[in-house]
Amino acid sequence: MVRWEPGATDRLRVAALELYVEQGFEQTTVGEIANSVGLTERTFFRHFADKKEVLFDGQDQLRQAFVDGIAAAPPSTPLGLVATALTQVAEYFTEDRRTWSRKRHQVIQANQPLKERELLKLAGLATAVTEALRKRGIKDPAATLAAETCVTVFSIAFVQWIADGETRSLAEVARDTLSEFRILALETAEP
Repeated sequence: MVRWEPGATDRLRVAALELYVEQGFEQTTVGEIANSVGLTERTFFRHFADKKEVLFDGQDQLRQAFVDGIAAAPPSTPLGLVATALTQVAEYFTEDRRTWSRKRHQVIQANQPLKERELLKLAGLATAVTEALRKRGIKDPAATLAAETCVTVFSIAFVQWIADGETRSLAEVARDTLSEFRILALETAEP
């Protein structure tokens, strides 16, 4: 066994995702994941709390990237702060992450408990963004509305970014999606 070879976390992450795509999330065991890269189950659990964490282990970094993006943004409107944060976060999602993200999304969409976990992740993200906006002096309900908009725009842009044939960067897709929201918000509805 190659237990102490460097890069175990990444090897486990890649192997798990491939097995989830091939066999399905529920049908894949931790033992299969570990064995596929020459490691033990015990080693797997040193890197991940459970097999779901392979798909969600970056959520704290994502949340922090949004918070940091809002904190570092120049003074602006609530949506201006959101736009800056979306652009900064999108830099993390480089072209080489698109394939991984596409497969991850496919696995999550095929499993109801994983979809629920993804929604909880997004709800936590909205809470963190709301707090970051409040720290910038944005009052409610504007802070909450802008944070929920931020998460919605990010979610929609992300799905578009991983779509087959999409070539724009996530930053471009997010900017276009936020522009669509702004146009929609300007519409006046007749009673």
